[in-house]
Amino acid sequence: MARMTMIEAIRSALDISMGRDPKVVVFGEDVGYFGGVFRCTAGLQQKYGVTRCFDTPISELGIVGTAIGMAAYGLRPCVEIQFADYVYPAYDQIVSEAARIRYRSNGQFTCPIVVRMPTGGGIFGGQTHSQSPEALFTHVCGLKVVVPSNPRDAKGLLIASIEDPDPVIFLEPKRLYNGPFDGHHEQPVTPWSKHPLGDVDDGHFTVPLGKAEIRRQGSAVTVLTYGTMVHVAEAAARETGIDAEIIDLRTLLPLDLDCIVESVSKTGRCVVVHEATLTSGFGAELAALVQEHCFYHLEAPIARVTGWDTPYPHAQEWDYFPGPARVGEALVRTMEA
Repeated sequence: MARMTMIEAIRSALDISMGRDPKVVVFGEDVGYFGGVFRCTAGLQQKYGVTRCFDTPISELGIVGTAIGMAAYGLRPCVEIQFADYVYPAYDQIVSEAARIRYRSNGQFTCPIVVRMPTGGGIFGGQTHSQSPEALFTHVCGLKVVVPSNPRDAKGLLIASIEDPDPVIFLEPKRLYNGPFDGHHEQPVTPWSKHPLGDVDDGHFTVPLGKAEIRRQGSAVTVLTYGTMVHVAEAAARETGIDAEIIDLRTLLPLDLDCIVESVSKTGRCVVVHEATLTSGFGAELAALVQEHCFYHLEAPIARVTGWDTPYPHAQEWDYFPGPARVGEALVRTMEA
């Protein structure tokens, strides 16, 4: 075991995957010599050479399109989009090509690519460095969508994603990159700070895709969340004293519906928390699933705590985020309903 930040855990996952399988290649903007804007790929080019870890032009469409061609040829590309906000030029390649290759070829070809992206706010990056676009990908059949909340999961989920035969969108919450994070930061986390956050196995291991984790046992209300908001929900539960069961979904697609149904059927109440905007956010799908599968167990309306329905507000970043106070208010309302 070693103490690692999420950045270090991601780097370890890439290193182990490249060492185990020569077909794994890593590329993207500044990921080679520079080691990535957040240093997730630092040292990989020096260790594995410029044919295994290399820089690309500033062309997200080209990065993903090249990865798809490599995957069809038999390689396992793991590419970095420098910020999730930059993925939109590549969206057509992801949706129309990567997600459909298995089906269009009747299983003759697969597309084992991973598209890594820093997601969410917390560094005062403004409208073009802070978005949470997970719902755009959970709508697409043929993709898998992963959002880790801690270093150990980040490493195990990333290795599992690289070894998966189908395309995986791997969203890395920037506020968790360097930690520690207790749900209460009111200032941005410095990207290059060094603060150990969690114990992580040194060697190869995987965390299975499609399996949620109960981060906090409880019997009064279920909180469904992922990424940074896991820590915010834990802080809200501590401060309100409400016996909340907090489910870290980890994989949004495929979703661990059995874990959700079991928990909500036990508690009878449900609060959904995510950083992205409210309307058509992934929380809407969660609320619909809970209503469909747990209706006769519900003792209160399902609540959602999310970002605002507005373009990302640079100056009001810390008001935009669901914090422990907003989540706590939702927990109290749900318990009183």
